[in-house]
Amino acid sequence: MNVTFILLTLLIGALLTLASGKKLAHTTALLFSILGFGFSLFLLNQFNNGTDISYQVQWISKPNISFALKADGLSMLMVLLNTFLTPVILLTTIKKDYKNPHILYALVLFMSFAMTGTFLATDGFLYYIFWELALIPIFFIALLWGSDTWEVRKKAILKFFIYTFAGSLFMLVAFIYLYQKTGSFLLADLVNTALSSTEQTWIFLGFFLAYAIKIPIFPFHTWQADTYEKAPAIGTMLLSGIMLKMGIYSILRWQLPLTPNMNEGILNTVIILCLIGVIYASLIALRQSNLKRLLAYSSMAHVGLIAAGAYTYTTDGYHGVVLQMIAHGLVIVGLFFLTEIIYARYQTYTIREMGGIRSQAIKFTSFFMIFMFASIGLPGTFSFIGEFTILYSLSQINLMYALLGGTTIILGAYYMMKMFQKAVLGPQNKNTFADLNTNECLILAVLAAAVIFFGLYPKPLTDLLFTSIV
Repeated sequence: MNVTFILLTLLIGALLTLASGKKLAHTTALLFSILGFGFSLFLLNQFNNGTDISYQVQWISKPNISFALKADGLSMLMVLLNTFLTPVILLTTIKKDYKNPHILYALVLFMSFAMTGTFLATDGFLYYIFWELALIPIFFIALLWGSDTWEVRKKAILKFFIYTFAGSLFMLVAFIYLYQKTGSFLLADLVNTALSSTEQTWIFLGFFLAYAIKIPIFPFHTWQADTYEKAPAIGTMLLSGIMLKMGIYSILRWQLPLTPNMNEGILNTVIILCLIGVIYASLIALRQSNLKRLLAYSSMAHVGLIAAGAYTYTTDGYHGVVLQMIAHGLVIVGLFFLTEIIYARYQTYTIREMGGIRSQAIKFTSFFMIFMFASIGLPGTFSFIGEFTILYSLSQINLMYALLGGTTIILGAYYMMKMFQKAVLGPQNKNTFADLNTNECLILAVLAAAVIFFGLYPKPLTDLLFTSIV
């Protein structure tokens, strides 16, 4: 099967969803998202059988731009994460009544299409196009279907758009400079470019600004909490579960291979910024009364640690980062979905207005405990493997880095368990809390099963990491 089939499926699905009308929009989007996941599994089977999963044709002659796609172990894992979480996220909205649902769900599929292209592209210019295309649908999803007043929401979402778009321009400048040196945007050509230490530094910083904003890394994080809070649940899950992984993936795929001999001082500075973000976000999370904002800062702390692991330039860091990206995607989507279930019952995100859930909803409480423990890296859950491997990679660079990074586990355990105690175990809210319905149970069971299974047996994923383009 041609690798372009998965892109065509998602793109055609977005167009048909838009044309299907309000009544059939969700069904159409869900069908094509499941097809996309099915195609990704088929590609995985071909990849495991040794088939070359690539496609390349000349797109533009001047400048020399190719429509080049290729799947290796790294990109295959990210495509699987994207195409798995997209139908899961769509299932969370099965009983939601959105205005103009055909437009919303078409944007979701288009975003999935663009993110898949980002993970598969091996031409720098094509990669940049997909990177920017992914920003457009989430901008409109958050702006048009988000919470709060129009003015407040618009301010937060515009800040997010301007920050991420402006940061990406520095990456584009870096690509253009590399093209002038090689006459090609192809990754295989760019990695062989002879660059001086000064040139590598500027290329590294150009990419860093784009990725530091997208992930985000301290101090480029100021858009995140407001955007996560104002976006609708479906937008928050897409942002936290998949989109921010584009930045971390790109560090491994583009930034590090193109700058293999970076100045140690700059690398240490970047790692320190990442670790500052871990501690800063964890401390801010301790003070949050809004559950969505608490999870936003918790996510920032976790991805700060992931980014720090990526910049260690070690094999252990590489493996830990990829595993933790997938684990974080599964766990954070589960946590935001649980948050949305609470909101549907209690009509609030304020933690002190919740409580008494355990005595009314045993199934909900059980799943909340699983994802809470997974979030703090309890052994036996998927997050433990990635976090342990990342901390080990940091210890190879500097033991103090590992100790500082480890604060995310200690502080995370404190604020997550404190939140759980107040939101789930506290005195009963004045409203009743209905336990999970069949659809909610199915979604959480699938996510929880993946978190536990790969926590106990990550070998199917680690085997894929031994193959990469670069």
